[in-house]
Amino acid sequence: MALRAALRGLLSCSSHGRLCASSTSFSQRNNSSSANLKVDHDQTTGVAVMHMQSPPVNSLSLDFLTEICITLEKLEMDKGCRGLIITSSQPKVFSAGLDILEMYGKSPERCGEFWKAVQEMWLKLYGSNMVTIAAINGSSPAGGCLMSITCDYRIMADNPRYSIGLNETMLGIVAPFWFKETMVNTVGHRNTEISLELGLLYKPAEALNIGLVDQLVPEDQVLSAATQTMTKWLAIPEHARQITKSMMRKSTIEKLRSNREADIQNFVNFITKESIQKSLRMYMEMLKQKKA
Repeated sequence: MALRAALRGLLSCSSHGRLCASSTSFSQRNNSSSANLKVDHDQTTGVAVMHMQSPPVNSLSLDFLTEICITLEKLEMDKGCRGLIITSSQPKVFSAGLDILEMYGKSPERCGEFWKAVQEMWLKLYGSNMVTIAAINGSSPAGGCLMSITCDYRIMADNPRYSIGLNETMLGIVAPFWFKETMVNTVGHRNTEISLELGLLYKPAEALNIGLVDQLVPEDQVLSAATQTMTKWLAIPEHARQITKSMMRKSTIEKLRSNREADIQNFVNFITKESIQKSLRMYMEMLKQKKA
């Protein structure tokens, strides 16, 4: 409900021929920031950089997802913004993925609202008219990997300490069909089958080898490389690029759009099972032991 209400408020303002006061920051100044996100918009190039800064590891909670979705909505409506680079301000991590605390011990209603926000984030990124580049400057498991592969291009820090992949099965969770299809569209059916069944996390060189990322650069050059790559993408006639992107992704997007409610119900039914809750509890206890 929170996501729907926030977006409805934003769109109702724009329907009167203007954006809400909070959204004018993108057209009147070069940057905006909040507790969890910082957006730098270079109006001369039409490129925005979204820095995720939700400590400690950019976990995708309901509140954070809602904020991301509203920010994406603002940027999409700003005709002066043609490209988006997504990166992290947190050290050593791009995003640790979906917040486990949103899936453990929560009511079915809360779980459903959370999953709808996950869907919304994916739909906005995967179907964006903007050129989207993931500047992956740290580890990016599970939902962090999903966010990365929704983008048009992925540049990762060449640091063997980092990893990326959809490792849901390691937590006793099954990646839904649209996670799977996004992965298939990126690395092919066989690589996806092995990756999802084993819950694999790939080091940068391995990720590059299977096409999970497109480019590796030294850690201190991730953002500059993304900026350079963006210039090449924006040189393509925009209408042709956008139509081609839609053609490539439309069937996957439409499959989720036509099955959103069923997908939410499947997630709620699955995540609230006692056996799954037990797996999540064991995983959280393991994390606590590691921290200790």
